[in-house]
Amino acid sequence: MRPVTPVGIISAKLAALVGRAESIDGLDPVFKAELQQVCALACGLDPYLDVCTTPESPALAALVQRTQAEDWSKRFTDGETVRQLEQEMLSGHVEGQMLKFLVHLTQAQRVLEIGMFTGYSALAMAEALPSDGQVVACEVDAYVAEFARQCFNESTAGHKIVVKVAPALETIKQLAEAGEVFDLVFIDADKAGYIDYLNLLLTTSLLAPNGLICADNTLMQGQPYLSETPTPNGKAIAQFNQTLSHDPRVEQVLLPLRDGLTLIRRM
Repeated sequence: MRPVTPVGIISAKLAALVGRAESIDGLDPVFKAELQQVCALACGLDPYLDVCTTPESPALAALVQRTQAEDWSKRFTDGETVRQLEQEMLSGHVEGQMLKFLVHLTQAQRVLEIGMFTGYSALAMAEALPSDGQVVACEVDAYVAEFARQCFNESTAGHKIVVKVAPALETIKQLAEAGEVFDLVFIDADKAGYIDYLNLLLTTSLLAPNGLICADNTLMQGQPYLSETPTPNGKAIAQFNQTLSHDPRVEQVLLPLRDGLTLIRRM
């Protein structure tokens, strides 16, 4: 898998630099040793987090395997998916466990997921919900929605998940009009839509009074704070982070978990 998080990118670049340094004759051995130490420090972080975090369920592990085995480039080329997808879009083990913890800590009964992909985070949160809890997952791509449903059907918590296939903004507007209320909302859809999703959550009754919003990918490979030319997603996340930091309606904390996870609550 290619590195898609700040730590992953740092680790890959440091490993490459260590390799180059080894081939340079006469390079200061102290410099080499320190470079190797920094590389080990960075490269060992994510694996150590993984080892020290409660293991994922067999159902989540099976979902990961199925997602990794899928040829997503071919699915897009063949027109089966509406956008280019990749296995790196999975929330993954540590973030999935974090979301489960947040469901437990908030004692959430109903969860709204804006952007699902193959359903790892949806299933992780469903596993933490009580037997009568529910995850409503918004997904624009019919192919991945069906892919996720098949995974859910093979799990003990999959019955708690309802998948709605449509543009996310359209779905959540309908949910708001229907008077639906959610204790926890996980935003992981198109990055250009994050500000609109947040505003809708804060201007309707969708979010419970003490509800929690979690926004994913808010570090976006480090692009929001680098001076290099960012991608459209990098620009969108930078704008979202800046807008959020000046919004008097909320308070938030950006956690350096995987590609960034921002926790948001109403003031």
